[in-house]
Amino acid sequence: MRKRDHNVLTNAASLLICGLLAGVVVAAAAFPAVAMSGLAAKAGAETFGNLPTELTVARAPQISYLLASDGKTPLATMYDENRRDVKLADISPYMIKAIIAAEDHDFYKHNGVDINGVARAFVNNQSEGSGRQGASTLTMQYVRLAIAYSATHPADVVAATEDTSARKLREMRLALQVDKEFSKDEILTRYLNLASFGNGAYGIYAASQVYFGKPPSKLKIEEAALLAGMVKAPTTNDPTTKSGYPLALDRRNYVIQNMVDTKAITQQEADGAKAVKLKVNNKRTPNGCVSTNVNSWGFFCDYFYRWWMDQETFGSTRYDRERRLKSGGYTVVTSIDIQAQRGADKAVRKAKKETSKEAAMVAVVEPGTGRVRALAVNRQFKLDDPNKPTNKISSDPAKSRRGIKGNYPATVNPLLSGGDGIAGYQAGSTFKIFTIVAALEKGIPLSYSFNAPQQFKSEYIIDSSSKAACPGTHFYCPTNSGQKAGGVQNMWTAFAQSINTYFVPLQQQVGAENVVDVARRAGIQFRASNDAKFAATKDAAHQWGAFTLGVSATTPLDLANAYATLAADGKYCEPIPVQEIRDPDGKKLDIANPRCEKRFSTDVARAAVDAARCPVGDNSKTSKCGSSRTAAVVKGIVDAPVAGKSGTTDSEKTAALVAMTKQYAVAGIMADPDWPQTNVEMKHEQKDGINPPVYETLRDAMKGKPRINFEPPGQKISEGDQRSIPDVKCAPVDTAKSRIKGAGFEPIVSETKVASTCPAGTAAGTSPDGRTIKNGIVTIQISTGGGAPAGTNKPKPPGRPNG
Repeated sequence: MRKRDHNVLTNAASLLICGLLAGVVVAAAAFPAVAMSGLAAKAGAETFGNLPTELTVARAPQISYLLASDGKTPLATMYDENRRDVKLADISPYMIKAIIAAEDHDFYKHNGVDINGVARAFVNNQSEGSGRQGASTLTMQYVRLAIAYSATHPADVVAATEDTSARKLREMRLALQVDKEFSKDEILTRYLNLASFGNGAYGIYAASQVYFGKPPSKLKIEEAALLAGMVKAPTTNDPTTKSGYPLALDRRNYVIQNMVDTKAITQQEADGAKAVKLKVNNKRTPNGCVSTNVNSWGFFCDYFYRWWMDQETFGSTRYDRERRLKSGGYTVVTSIDIQAQRGADKAVRKAKKETSKEAAMVAVVEPGTGRVRALAVNRQFKLDDPNKPTNKISSDPAKSRRGIKGNYPATVNPLLSGGDGIAGYQAGSTFKIFTIVAALEKGIPLSYSFNAPQQFKSEYIIDSSSKAACPGTHFYCPTNSGQKAGGVQNMWTAFAQSINTYFVPLQQQVGAENVVDVARRAGIQFRASNDAKFAATKDAAHQWGAFTLGVSATTPLDLANAYATLAADGKYCEPIPVQEIRDPDGKKLDIANPRCEKRFSTDVARAAVDAARCPVGDNSKTSKCGSSRTAAVVKGIVDAPVAGKSGTTDSEKTAALVAMTKQYAVAGIMADPDWPQTNVEMKHEQKDGINPPVYETLRDAMKGKPRINFEPPGQKISEGDQRSIPDVKCAPVDTAKSRIKGAGFEPIVSETKVASTCPAGTAAGTSPDGRTIKNGIVTIQISTGGGAPAGTNKPKPPGRPNG
């Protein structure tokens, strides 16, 4: 606080006079007959001198602002009281002059208490028939507001504003001290930042925004006069109401004329200001995520709010954290990327209307930071109005029969990020990436090959009545889509074609518990109770045979972040909706920094991404993707190096796609959040499927961004321990099998015969030929004779792939 120089005699005289007047005022209230006695005055002086002189001033509640990642675009505002402190330099000089003209003409002359005013008020208030007259200076009013805002108990707030002599005396005593410690300009600034102006506007910054849509530095004479006239009775003099408008106009003109009296403006300026028609906004400042700048951004805002409420930095309880957010005056630069968000909003609504029971959900995460760049779903972010409901009846038959409304087109549920009963949705074969990572960590290279059958009889035990059980057994027997055999596959080709009977045996080999652990390390949360039981222990996870096929519930956000972890060379980053948070003093808080740690080796992550380039139509120099891919169009549409995977569940109850570049990981899931057991078939490549929203979002997010290639994996993790394949050309089949097995490979005989120069029925050659991985599969091709060269035919690709 800045000390001001005062004349010692003046201060002493002020204190003495106030004390004497205090005695008279108190006595007059209690014993009118003796009010003017010397005894009363003496007692008052002693009492006044003993009143507290130290004013505790707590920071008043401040509005918090949420901005987009560009630091400019407004996202939302959150507040208990709409207030933003400003400096005197940011307030129009007319506002300073107007508040003095309205409330305290002698502000710059007195020492916090207007002695003459107190005396006049006392004499006036003793006269019968006279209206009550006040004597509060701006300094005293500031003291009253400061006491109220610093109160820690409701009773203290009441005491700060009750109409009693004791309250007035305390204000006078503290006002004298405040006037010593602060300059007049400081007192004015503090007062204008605390005062209420009605319509939820507290302080001059909020008032100028609410009523005139401008900063307080731009206020004109007539605007400043209106606001200055409102502080005495903001509800009565509310210019936005029919009854308050004429009263506010009269009060404005009164203040303008007083500005002439105080020589703040000329009469000519006053006449011009009075002639201006009173025109004000009738719009309160939006508050909360239901009032975001763009409605569809409410889902991101809600994710931010939930994230904030989990941060212990902002308080030990959720109540404390919410108060900090809504009264702490923070400026939050969120992570929302306007370009990506607009692309995602457009894409999901293009695929599905808001009135559709199917939810097209897309989440975008930045690899290497975990910053959430977009969250979009074809829904309105709002509560359905119970008086005028627009939501459709729930698609869940059980709820429908009871007339329960569904969550479309309007909802505030965290569909994209989970929580509050939203466990997530099955993402199908997108989970096969976790099996690849687990295998790579066990030293199994991408080139690991074996013959994937049409149906695989696993060692996983399930209910014998399940459709997935082998007939007459309790063993899990997965098949491929279309009931086709997978054929000889490696990780590249099996991932490209989504071969179930490759990944279930691979998971069995590396241990399902290790695959579950990979998913957990990548950020997959197990919110559904049944999933949580499987994932709770290694023994339980060991029997989770269908995990690699994506039967666990997840969210678009978790899925996007899991793939982003691999795109960032194995660096996991906690999903975070902010990139900068500053407190009211402009101090940057560390809590907005990325929270990352290395969870997978660089070689493993790069190898997994290399396999993930295959399904979406891309490949590196080391990739061996084959010709069949589940989402091959992605590469051409995004026009950048991409990786990802599609996923489908049984009966197409959900559909998913992940597509990512080095800058963005986009995950989309289409499902019915109201009824997971939907009878609607979710689609992929069709215009109303999930694929277009994902790759269109990624395409739009990448506009203007550099094209950065994924680093290819090393040869060892790609190819493994390579060995030479024996030459078995023209040898009898049994001899060829024996040589190949003796060299450390697993021989199989192709059912398809090829023309060659070798005698019919002998070995025409092998696929592959030359070299392959130790213990890998080598296919023996059978000759039909005829003279054509051998070794050129490859196994035909299998039928329709899975998700």
